[in-house]
Amino acid sequence: MKKYREMTREELLLEKQELERQFQEVKAQGLSLDMSRGKPAMDQLDISMEMMDVLHAGADLRCETGVDCRNYGVLDGIPEAKRLLGAMSEVEPDQIIIYGNSSLNVMFDTVARSMTHGVCGNTPWCKLDKVKFLCPVPGYDRHFRITEFFGIEMINIPMTPEGPDMDMVEELVQNDPAVKGIWCVPKYSNPQGYTYSEETVERFAHLKPAAPDFRIYWDNAYSIHHLYDDNQDFLVEILGACEKAGNPDIVYKFTSTSKVSFPGSGIAAVAASEANLNDFRKYMTVQTIGHDKLNQLRHVRFFKDLDGLHEHMRKHAALLRPKFEMVINTLDRELGGLEIGEWTRPHGGYFISFDSMEGCAKAIVAKAKEAGVVMTGAGATYPYGKDPKDSNIRIAPSYPTPEELEQAAKIFVLCVKLVSVEKLLETNIA
Repeated sequence: MKKYREMTREELLLEKQELERQFQEVKAQGLSLDMSRGKPAMDQLDISMEMMDVLHAGADLRCETGVDCRNYGVLDGIPEAKRLLGAMSEVEPDQIIIYGNSSLNVMFDTVARSMTHGVCGNTPWCKLDKVKFLCPVPGYDRHFRITEFFGIEMINIPMTPEGPDMDMVEELVQNDPAVKGIWCVPKYSNPQGYTYSEETVERFAHLKPAAPDFRIYWDNAYSIHHLYDDNQDFLVEILGACEKAGNPDIVYKFTSTSKVSFPGSGIAAVAASEANLNDFRKYMTVQTIGHDKLNQLRHVRFFKDLDGLHEHMRKHAALLRPKFEMVINTLDRELGGLEIGEWTRPHGGYFISFDSMEGCAKAIVAKAKEAGVVMTGAGATYPYGKDPKDSNIRIAPSYPTPEELEQAAKIFVLCVKLVSVEKLLETNIA
């Protein structure tokens, strides 16, 4: 097909007329499709259902040290859960604390504690004139909402296929003591599906922050979420890299089983240096007597070990892979060569990132909603919901059924074409 930018005005007007006709046909169907968030579909949740049977009224509910998991105690997690999540996080069991069901909750608490009580004895952030966070963009909207909630100034850091722009990160971290942290989704990033290169991880590990309480918020949410057995991204383990670089305290590494078992009933964890873990335990002793040990026991007895986790994730991949491939194939077939959009081809994670022509993202998402397809709001992948180019759209293929997703993908590309034609006509590029 001829590139839209090479069409005459008359050709664009004819193309718009045909696209409008198709759009009205779709709109008349009264569809209601949801591609708004990266939620596991029902068939993904079903593969974990046997977890509900591993604990029952007659089961031994003691952990390996003999503690009754029905009762109080064990502040930072039962040993077997620390071993399982430690293996998932590529750290030793004594480098990890087990929490409740949500790593996002742990991140919120960590920022809140830093605001009110400081980090490892440093001045509480609430007593400082200015606190800043670096935000790789496009990125995870819920990260940005945490820092926005606390009134922390957010600075956009452009993402590349290798990770964040490290020249910019180093410049800001090493020269501005108000920079206290950076949000990172280092493997199969949200939304682009990028994995940080070895060089990027090494540069993170060797940072020399101006602020002694600067921390890397390393949200390794998709560490085992591969789509392919034979084409997996590799990520250097950050805690070991920081230790070797003489920077053991610079990073908090978060993870959870939210998209491994049940999103509402998984287990979360943070891995860090001993100094950081002790800092965490100080507030935990006030906040809780211990998290849900029965849920920890349930996970351990269901998955058993890291091999069990990997085998389970292959089942997830078998359900997710066709959905990702179908969306990418639709984008390739319908938009390839038109030069009105670019998209990522992730090897794992939960999202595909789409970049439209500048100034079109909000209109595309609005058009899709008009046709019955709900997507993540345009701008959500940037701090304050403000995408300076109004071009990034996060596609979440996981939740719809394959049939619904096929319909949604076709509607999406139709909306991209229609809005792009309108933009070209409006700006008189033709």
